Amino acid sequence: MKLQTSWRLAWQVDFGPALKETRQRARTAVTVLGIVALAVTGLAAQAFPAQAAAPTVVSLTFDDGNADQMAAAQIMNNYGLDGTFYIPSGNINNAGYLTVSDLQGLAASGHEIGGHTVTHADLTTLPSDEVTRQVCNDRVNLTNWGFRVTSFAYPFSAVNSGAQTTVRDCGYNSARALGDIQSRFGCSGCAWAETVPPLNPFRTAALDQVDSPWTLADFQNSVTRAESVGGWVQFTFHHISSTPGPLSISPRLFTQFASWLKTRPATTTVKTVDQVIGGTVKPAVAGPAVPPPPTSGNLVKNPSLETLAGGVPQCWQAAGYGTNNRTFSTVSPGRTGSVAERLVVTGYVNGDARLLPSLDLGGCSPVATPGHTYNLGAWYKSTANTQFALYYRTGLGYWVYWTSSPWFGPATTFQRASWTTPALPSGASGISFGLNLFSNGTLITDDYEMTDTASSTPPPPPPPAGTNLVQNASLETAGAGSAPQCWQTAGYGSNTASFSTVSTARAGTKAERLVMSNYANGDAKLLQALDSGSCAPPAVAGHTYSLRAWYTSTTVTQFAVYYRNSAGAWVYWTSSPWFAAAGSYTQASFTTPALPSGATAISFGLNLFRNGTLITDDYAMYDTIGAPSL
Repeated sequence: MKLQTSWRLAWQVDFGPALKETRQRARTAVTVLGIVALAVTGLAAQAFPAQAAAPTVVSLTFDDGNADQMAAAQIMNNYGLDGTFYIPSGNINNAGYLTVSDLQGLAASGHEIGGHTVTHADLTTLPSDEVTRQVCNDRVNLTNWGFRVTSFAYPFSAVNSGAQTTVRDCGYNSARALGDIQSRFGCSGCAWAETVPPLNPFRTAALDQVDSPWTLADFQNSVTRAESVGGWVQFTFHHISSTPGPLSISPRLFTQFASWLKTRPATTTVKTVDQVIGGTVKPAVAGPAVPPPPTSGNLVKNPSLETLAGGVPQCWQAAGYGTNNRTFSTVSPGRTGSVAERLVVTGYVNGDARLLPSLDLGGCSPVATPGHTYNLGAWYKSTANTQFALYYRTGLGYWVYWTSSPWFGPATTFQRASWTTPALPSGASGISFGLNLFSNGTLITDDYEMTDTASSTPPPPPPPAGTNLVQNASLETAGAGSAPQCWQTAGYGSNTASFSTVSTARAGTKAERLVMSNYANGDAKLLQALDSGSCAPPAVAGHTYSLRAWYTSTTVTQFAVYYRNSAGAWVYWTSSPWFAAAGSYTQASFTTPALPSGATAISFGLNLFRNGTLITDDYAMYDTIGAPSL
């Protein structure tokens, strides 16, 4: 069984300190199968003789250039063992990663420095030019730092025939995959070791990656089983740390394994990958230059997600962090075309999940200019709040979390989320962004947009005078939970507020009921969604607006009014006078003051600020220039 078929769904990206491989959930079923297979065949560690039957080579390899791998290097130095460190050069000299000085120290001690792409990219989801940039430029960077670079490892073990050809053409002598050697953790029925020389040096077989469930017995069994047949067994480590983590083992366990390796028969040796493969060092070859960004128009590649690579939208990647279960899949039809992307989050504790343009060197991620601002857009349906999460690229290819947009409310039909970024920081060269989920729910996205505000078309003219600016004004289109589409419930203070849809409407079949109990302070209300433009009524600074709604209430009520400022944040603005209790539908109306400078939208709703029941329907907001009379 090859794990790479499902890794795209399991990948986690921790954009705080690092880009890491996390495939824990993707391997669970494989782990169970491996345990069953071992139980059936009775292949326990003691079933193999202590004396090796054939020459065996062990390689200790380390992915991603994490700073805590220096602990492993020191342990190996103590036991006279050499390892291979696969380095994404874009990560080097950044927080949580090795420095160039660290790499030079490793090489001076006899360890090998290999390539792992510039930005830790999934090569199977990228256009061919970007694949070449990732593989070749990583080798160029490492070579320029003074290293002998002959060995490569595929990030996420994501490999196809095109990637293998690119690795060879960029001057490497070998490339490592993962999960192709049998162990307790999977690949039942596979060989116990790779051959020497390997049948395909550009897809060498290796054990599944080492992570927290591994024990000393697992390490020992992997070696003794290889010794029973002879050949090559490669171990892949990510973190050697006393801090627990899904891809971490302790320095104590690594020390135990290194000590045990020194006791093996002379027919078992520990070598770097370069020592196993051999061959000359070929010249470094640079990848193609990144084309300049378009001077206008949509900067997003494959914006409608229609072009697929291995079932995944080309130029896009799934990402997330924290404790939650996230599943990504394509669905049909899309808002336009035949493809959209669905994200389902369950078991949420913290963190988020999102689809992003690939965090690459510019073949997929939108190229951007420092100091410029960008209009972002995407169409979505969601059962929960969502927002844009943004990252930018700096240096050789290091991606940094930047900022997030305001929330966009749930929507049962496709709605457009839009937001304008702050100015891109100095030194940044690209942007990646995507709508996320930060709670349990389902999010479907399609038709992404990013335009430079310096070249963007002017915003559309305001609606004609007399247009009701409130969307879903009669609350007839259902949304997620208790709120109609384009609406959200809100409130503060110490009280118990219950919202529900009722059929006692003034017009149509639906109205909204709010019941307040246990009141001590604060309020509760139904508002137009506090978003960046897809639902909240647009407004013009300096204008005044006529707000209207029909209601019945057992107690007094009033309009609470908010506006979206120039930074995209929503702030409380003002409240209307009180409206009296009413046993039958009565229209509340209020004309606002002039909208403050920089404001771009208004949200308002009738509230309760004491115990009682309020039913509302048929909202309206008009620019007072051309507003119809009451």
